[in-house]
Amino acid sequence: MMVFEYAPNGTLFEHLHVKEMEHLDWSARMRIITGIAYCLQYMHHDLNPPVVHYSLNSHNISLTDDYAAKIIEISFLPQDSSKSKSSGDNESVHSTSPSLADVKTNVYCFGILLLEIISRKLQYLKEHGSSKIGKSFMKSYTLAAEYLNDKCSISYLIDPTLKSFKNNELDLICEIIQECIQPDPRQRTTTKDITSKLREVIAISLDQATPRLSPLWWAELKILFVEAT
Repeated sequence: MMVFEYAPNGTLFEHLHVKEMEHLDWSARMRIITGIAYCLQYMHHDLNPPVVHYSLNSHNISLTDDYAAKIIEISFLPQDSSKSKSSGDNESVHSTSPSLADVKTNVYCFGILLLEIISRKLQYLKEHGSSKIGKSFMKSYTLAAEYLNDKCSISYLIDPTLKSFKNNELDLICEIIQECIQPDPRQRTTTKDITSKLREVIAISLDQATPRLSPLWWAELKILFVEAT
């Protein structure tokens, strides 16, 4: 069983695509992006073995009451005893680490997620269906490349409901998207490099991206518990 801290503001998908949900301004979106990046850096570089998320999308990003991002529904790799090796002391070493390809796929998904956050466009086109991920990836890449390769067209990527945005931050996000969605996985950036670049321009530290503790969480949980019983 996995237990996640309470995140009462729904999912990132809802705030981007459901009209009734509260609108996210540019600052909120930058904080969400930075929070996701810090989390992925921790998963990919700070944990040993590293952990990857096998369904990184806006449905699996929950928002707290102060609109900080929390990645949810992480699927861990199962133990694979078939890859174990016996040593002279008859000990088994199990290989359960995700491959480099898995990590690079996570980076790709993060790039497409950035595109969705700044444009409010869905990641995958309906005609492909969620099962045909490869085709959807290439379609997303083509759509992004058309605009990102032409700086004059970048403005067409921006969500028209945004009243304002910072040009230097937009340029950085577009640069990171390009580095994440390279067709050749070997040419994609790392989450460690991404967080470094974000800190330089957006200047949101790990502490600032982390949800603030709020007694409201516990009050709402208590009310829900009482109502349920």
